[in-house]
Amino acid sequence: MRILGVDPGLKTTGYGVIEVGEVSSQPVRLLETGTIEPNQKGSLPEKIATIYKNLDAIILEHSPEVMILEKLYAHYKHPTTACILGHARGVICLVCAHRKIKLIEQSVKRIRKALVGNGSASKEQTKAVVAHILKFNPEKISLDASDALALALGHAHLERY
Repeated sequence: MRILGVDPGLKTTGYGVIEVGEVSSQPVRLLETGTIEPNQKGSLPEKIATIYKNLDAIILEHSPEVMILEKLYAHYKHPTTACILGHARGVICLVCAHRKIKLIEQSVKRIRKALVGNGSASKEQTKAVVAHILKFNPEKISLDASDALALALGHAHLERY
């Protein structure tokens, strides 16, 4: 099964595509990971169009069966952040619907608990575990990309167990 994890953001959207075997003895393979970084001087429509266009291309290339999207968490002290993030999430949901891919939202704490054993693990701790599982140098990818891979890996782990 191919899983696309997405860590949404208007400045940077992280993504990661993995392939997991049907049985737990089969290894997990990293197919692609990276970030989508819209032009920060661009308008809001230009930024969300960039996210849409890039995710659509990733989906067309890798044909994932499911997309795992980070569940929205907004701190009461920063309500504007949730509104801004909503634009990125909305276009991500739209590309999912357009390409008829199952969309599942997962909370960061649940994913980190599944992967690291601690729902309050730091981004750096999570990145180290993701790098260990997928056998790559953690310095080679951003925190946004590793968060997206964590979503995909965590979902695969939760589905298996």
